[in-house]
Amino acid sequence: MSNEENESLSAKEFLSAMSEHIYELRNRMIIAIIALIFGTVLCLFFSEKLFEIICIPIGGIDKLRSIEITENVSAVFRIALLGGVILSFPVILYEIFAFILPALKANEKRLLFSFLPSAIFLFLCGISFAYFLLLPTAIPFLTTFMGIETEVRPANYISFVTSMIFWVGVVFELPIMVYIPARIGWITAKQLLRNWRYAVVICAILAMLITPTVDPVNMTILMIPLIALFFISILFAQIAEKKRKQVRPAA
Repeated sequence: MSNEENESLSAKEFLSAMSEHIYELRNRMIIAIIALIFGTVLCLFFSEKLFEIICIPIGGIDKLRSIEITENVSAVFRIALLGGVILSFPVILYEIFAFILPALKANEKRLLFSFLPSAIFLFLCGISFAYFLLLPTAIPFLTTFMGIETEVRPANYISFVTSMIFWVGVVFELPIMVYIPARIGWITAKQLLRNWRYAVVICAILAMLITPTVDPVNMTILMIPLIALFFISILFAQIAEKKRKQVRPAA
């Protein structure tokens, strides 16, 4: 068989493998989107109650003032979408994990799925932190800044609240994001500890991006748990390294 024929077969095999991955990715995305749509529609049935819960940090729905005709409707749909994301998060996370499984070894697959409950728990912790601590601190500052009374619009308020809740929830996944690569052997606790200064700067930037206020109080409220999560992640990395060393001799 000539080199040209070998190259032709290799190209066909590559294209075939790529098409299979793309097909699987499409199926995974469809399942995730269906779960998101189902969760969003379900939350629409409870939109009034969810709206009341979302408005607790600002003092109730009566604190909001609508200007445009469709503003209230768009705010309700945004709340339903956030609820849909939260409800479908386990499914979305599972589909992401399942998609990358073929590239992992058997022990790496078990490791990945064993942390699915932890990832969901940390996401919920981030949401709770944003709702119960960060928002009640940030909103009074924003609405009374410079002594000027603010007329808060539903669309702006819901956009602000949902964005903060979601991104804080994502950031709280840091220990999992560190533990799994450390367990596989891609990073070490020493590398993380050596670069702790850069990590603090990154935490400050993240706090600045997530927090809509520019005052140091609200940024610090978010920055402190971010830094704490980083150092907790170092401990997770140390645990992962020890477990990896224990598994290696047995293998």
